[in-house]
Amino acid sequence: MTPLAKGPGDDYRQRPLRVVGFISTRASDPERGPMVTMNPDDARTRLLVDGELAWVYGPRRHELAEVRIDERLTRGDVNLRDIVGVAPSEIVRVVKPDLDDRGGTVRGARYA
Repeated sequence: MTPLAKGPGDDYRQRPLRVVGFISTRASDPERGPMVTMNPDDARTRLLVDGELAWVYGPRRHELAEVRIDERLTRGDVNLRDIVGVAPSEIVRVVKPDLDDRGGTVRGARYA
């Protein structure tokens, strides 16, 4: 078992992260849209790479956001851009989407 994993119910890939910065853009800004910036170690733990999409689960809602890697961030901290329902100092989870699971059922059976 890795040092980060404490037990079968503790998935270290979904450990909470603290929001240390938030950017809200305007319609006239050249770069805009949901983005999460994180430490390379946090991204690697979650199997995320620069430029891919990840779910950001906040206290009030969740949203897909582009992942950006920044070595200047402390491990466990993230910066967010244009993610509604999250404020600085709150806790979020950043999770890689499971593209193999469609999440639905057909006549009681899960999608293949």
